[in-house]
Amino acid sequence: MDVIDHKIVFTLFGIIPIRDTVVYTWITMGIIIVVALILKMLKPHLLEYLLEMVISILDDVMDVDDLHPYIPLLGSLMIFTLFANLISVVPGMKSPTADINTTIGLALIVVLSVHGYGMIKKGVWKYLKEFASPIFMFPIELIGQVSRTLSLSMRLFGNILSGDLIVAIVFSIVPYFLPIAMTAISMISGLLQAFVLTTLAALFISSAVEINEEDQRIKAEKAEKKRLLKLSKKIEKGIN
Repeated sequence: MDVIDHKIVFTLFGIIPIRDTVVYTWITMGIIIVVALILKMLKPHLLEYLLEMVISILDDVMDVDDLHPYIPLLGSLMIFTLFANLISVVPGMKSPTADINTTIGLALIVVLSVHGYGMIKKGVWKYLKEFASPIFMFPIELIGQVSRTLSLSMRLFGNILSGDLIVAIVFSIVPYFLPIAMTAISMISGLLQAFVLTTLAALFISSAVEINEEDQRIKAEKAEKKRLLKLSKKIEKGIN
């Protein structure tokens, strides 16, 4: 079936095969850019509304002091996944997320970003030390990270592929009104999957950058000591 088969469209530099999934991904990215530019020129308030909606969703999920460092990644992830899930409703197009390679790529971006943000927030050594405290937990943590990646990719891949397959099968059997209803259901599923993926990514990042109460107390004590030290130096200079 054409939904499952991902053919090679052309070869880049004579050695790199480019499959239709990559082409549809480029088309999806192009559509997002064009839509963003059109809205920026004609309806800029809609872009502001979209940003506020993304911030509202992330604010409900993430327990962090400042959302701004995470908005570009998570907002882009949500918008791209949404468009990639829904592009199959256009005749002749296929969802890039119906290919396991795309969903694994998205999952790897999420997992690597989780660790990247965690290291930035806590420091490389302190963050890595949490995976080996106690030491015998390190292999289990590694297995957990691998399973997290597989879970993210397989969930999105399975839901989008199954939706496209059902629509294709129903359309081949009943080629009129029923496929329209199934397409609507598939679109709703695509919207939900984009929301779920972004929500899970936000939860993972929030967990990685979370600082426990003891660490916060130590950090506050260090900040207070620095403040008192600066204050004492100012007083000494004033006396002298």
